[in-house]
Amino acid sequence: MTSLRIFFIGGITAYRGLINWLSPWIFVPSLIVVPIFQILLFVFIGRSAGVQNDEFFAIGNAVQYASVPCLFAMTNAIAGERNQQTLAYILVSPSPRLPLFLGRALPVILNAMFVAAFSLAVTALILRLDIPPSTWAPIAIVIVISTFSCTGLGLICAAVGLRVRETAVLNNVIFGLLLIFTGANVPIEELPGWMQTVANSIPLTHGIQAAREVAQGASLADVDRLLATEFLIGVVYTFVGYQALRFMEHWSRKRASIQIA
Repeated sequence: MTSLRIFFIGGITAYRGLINWLSPWIFVPSLIVVPIFQILLFVFIGRSAGVQNDEFFAIGNAVQYASVPCLFAMTNAIAGERNQQTLAYILVSPSPRLPLFLGRALPVILNAMFVAAFSLAVTALILRLDIPPSTWAPIAIVIVISTFSCTGLGLICAAVGLRVRETAVLNNVIFGLLLIFTGANVPIEELPGWMQTVANSIPLTHGIQAAREVAQGASLADVDRLLATEFLIGVVYTFVGYQALRFMEHWSRKRASIQIA
């Protein structure tokens, strides 16, 4: 019961205390306005270049933009404690580390789900995309799995945040790489071989592909292999991220570098 309280209540409390996006003046432009304009940008670039269709770019960029809360919020939900000089109090507590760290991922996943779903719904109305109403529920399931997978990557970034002072640049670089490698704007099969190898081993790639197929009428059973791969990637990244956090915690204790002066 204690672990469940730490996981749910502790995670939500930490998220509310550390993430400034709760202010509408930051949340709205960053996570509501910007993704819509990103989608419209690539849609019109695609139209000008005469490649793909509006739906291709709308779905790809909507799911890909979920990486912003997955990366930035997940990093700040843990590394932010270090910046605010409260990390030491958490690490000296007897709380089990698994619910302590992973509990902070739950609000991030919910946030990312909202960003992806809202931006896709709004641009679908603006662009008058022909996405059947019956496909929205399966697309939502795809988004859930995709955001879980990307949050695992954010957990790794959070571990890095326990050793470095600034993670914003790192997160922005990763966001840009995901924009290129996940197939959000360029079909995976058209990328060079080495890029396809990288793409198939990172979060969001298989989720974006599954969402596009579902929007075209495929059932969840038809994309079960893509979803299973996306979920497995998320499990692997979450495991690596958790182990990295434990290692960084031990290393910070050893080097007396838990807090930032």
